Amino acid sequence: MTRLLVVDDEPINRMIIEETLASAGYQIDQAEDGDIAWDMIRVNPYDAIILDRIMPRLDGLELLRRVKADPRRTMLPVIMQTAASTQQQILEGMEAGAHYYLTKPYEPKVLRMLVGTVVAELAEKTRLKEASAHLQGTLALFERGELRFRTLDEARHIAAGLADLCREGTRADTGLLELLVNAIEHGNLGITYREKSRLRLEGQWETEVERRLSVPPWSSRRARLSFRRDGDSMEFTIIDQGEGFDWRPYLTFDPARAFDLNGRGIAMANMMSFASIEYQGNGNTVIARTPAA
Repeated sequence: MTRLLVVDDEPINRMIIEETLASAGYQIDQAEDGDIAWDMIRVNPYDAIILDRIMPRLDGLELLRRVKADPRRTMLPVIMQTAASTQQQILEGMEAGAHYYLTKPYEPKVLRMLVGTVVAELAEKTRLKEASAHLQGTLALFERGELRFRTLDEARHIAAGLADLCREGTRADTGLLELLVNAIEHGNLGITYREKSRLRLEGQWETEVERRLSVPPWSSRRARLSFRRDGDSMEFTIIDQGEGFDWRPYLTFDPARAFDLNGRGIAMANMMSFASIEYQGNGNTVIARTPAA
């Protein structure tokens, strides 16, 4: 059974979250502050954490930093719930490793959807990491290469396989996957920001992606990723066949979008995964650079 840890100093909040998630089949543990939670995290294997930001003693942000500093728990998903919503506070949480922000109060179905998403993403990343392990020795010999992709599964395999060429593989994996998925969904398939928000809330996003991949004009479109090692740097160039978009509003975190179910991927890639990302032309070409392993 999927095991979650809910960390909040308010008993009523913990009770509401437990009722919301236990009814969906999750095993729920509770902690009333960060110190207690950290002791529990060190001895129990959790699949995700729902974390209040503002708490006495050890607050949520510091607990998040401890979790992400532990090499064994770098990939552990954390959903931060908070009333703090300034751009600096959001940036601090994202830089510390929060997967999503939820502003209080929120709809129970949103929490269930987010938990389901992060748990599935962790399982998929773990599976792909294990599957790609035997490729790392071969990939390390490449100075450059090019791949074509069209599906979400292909994007996940590519990100997992190439991330270990980078010094900070976990961060690069996250950033690469965001840029590759963006090339598929927004680029080749033309799914808009509003459409994705609605589809995510309805649990239909991947279904719609698969539908568009199977019908013209989208079924014939391919995106390309090329990579090259330049001394101590890795450079990735991703090109899709879409009409492009105005990327500038998405390069940094916007408090107006902080609590949306999507729209943070490019900012996360730009500010946390890579040394730099650069969009060219109409926005259907992006170049990401990061130190090589």
